[in-house]
Amino acid sequence: GGADRLGHDGLRVLACATRIDQVADAAPYDRLVLAGLVGLEDPARADVPPAIQDCRQSGIRVVMVTGDHVVTAKSIGRAVGLGENVSNVMEGKNIRQMIETGQPALQDIGIFARVTPDEKLALVRTYQAAGEIVAMTGDGVNDAPALRQADIGVAMGLRGTDVAREAAAMILLDDAFPTIIKAIHEGRVIFANIRRFVAYLLSCNLSEVLAVGLAVSLALPLPLLPLQILYLNLVTDVFPAFALAMGEGEEGILKRPPRDPKEPILGRRQWITIVLHGAALTAGTFGALAASAWLALDARSTVTITFLTLAFAQLWHAFNMRDPRSPLLVNEVTRNSWLWGALLLCATLLAVPPYLPSAADLLQLAPPSSEMWLIVIIFSVVPLIVTQAGSAVVGWIARVR
Repeated sequence: GGADRLGHDGLRVLACATRIDQVADAAPYDRLVLAGLVGLEDPARADVPPAIQDCRQSGIRVVMVTGDHVVTAKSIGRAVGLGENVSNVMEGKNIRQMIETGQPALQDIGIFARVTPDEKLALVRTYQAAGEIVAMTGDGVNDAPALRQADIGVAMGLRGTDVAREAAAMILLDDAFPTIIKAIHEGRVIFANIRRFVAYLLSCNLSEVLAVGLAVSLALPLPLLPLQILYLNLVTDVFPAFALAMGEGEEGILKRPPRDPKEPILGRRQWITIVLHGAALTAGTFGALAASAWLALDARSTVTITFLTLAFAQLWHAFNMRDPRSPLLVNEVTRNSWLWGALLLCATLLAVPPYLPSAADLLQLAPPSSEMWLIVIIFSVVPLIVTQAGSAVVGWIARVR
């Protein structure tokens, strides 16, 4: 009764007893007289419930594994916001039986109480056998086996033992559970930025290969010369790509379900997008080539137009790197101040050389007239409009689903 009442209040209960027998070789735990109960208060931090809610929105399931009494564990579970799973509690002594009988109750249990280190290790293995990616937190020496077994062992940096920290894959320097959520957020942002960086560079380079390859196969004038390709790859492609890698991620990234850990950086959908984007950039370049032919421009003016068209199209292509589900105008790309700086720098590096005699001779460019700039602007923006329209359709389909 008294222990349950203390446990309902979220207190960790210790029983204190005294010895009557003074015989030196008597059994240590025989003939004890209960002196009373002590309740130790270790309340959950105020920032834990919101962090658990963020986990749920991210598709991450939080399970409490503790050595506390069942009643105490339930009280703490309610305090931290474990929700409906608080009522589903299993004691550690039943974990082995659950594993042996193959009960499907694993997904329904929100709290494991009175768990020993061996049972904790067995529990981690059971979740992994069920196909789950397991991250486990711990701070004691006894937690080390389970920390090492888990896919991601998380040790406490302030009150954790050296053994636990050595066994873990990640250490919380502030011992705060919400820090794990921040790490998950950063991990998702980093992965998305790497994917965005690679997709941007590959689609840009594919457009250059397609433009030259098609021109050669169709016996058309080359839209790009060797030094111009080198200039694109070393100067104008690099800065927007690096800026994309500095993005802070799209809003609501934690509200999306986790990706398959076996999913590659560039999957089938990304490769299809790269090919389509590369084709759009190439089509814009050949559109500029056709417009140059219609104006009967000389060879140097023509290659200037096609070079500048593809170069500026690649700059605007950075805006295609937004997530299809994000808004058209305000998204993770348009909010990236690094990208705007990179675009300004690269636009200057493209617009100035044709007017500098030495640079123009090196790159074989002619100073563009107003008509030439009009062609460049139109045919460099058209691929962006076409791909953004396609992206809007894909985003609408994703939201409907």
